[in-house]
Amino acid sequence: MMTSEKISLKHRVVQGTDHIVSDMGREKVMLSISNGKYYNLGAIGGAIWDCISEPVLVSAVVRRLTEEYDVEPSVCEEHVLSFLDSLAREGIISVTAADTP
Repeated sequence: MMTSEKISLKHRVVQGTDHIVSDMGREKVMLSISNGKYYNLGAIGGAIWDCISEPVLVSAVVRRLTEEYDVEPSVCEEHVLSFLDSLAREGIISVTAADTP
């Protein structure tokens, strides 16, 4: 898992294991079994979380969200990358280079 460099559109991401995620109204909340922390993913964070249930390129996540929501691609990209960087720092997602199987 990559943790030292920033995530880019060319990375592949996927949800980590050992998490319990629940819908709370329009938002998702998560308990990480491995570190015992709770996270409020929010509505958009929850949508991103749903997008990464299987390994996917970050660029595909941005594309999907810009199709689903009224958001400029550059703004969406910035927010998705920042959110995924946060999840990676917490060890909640796995990140690999796009060319890694």
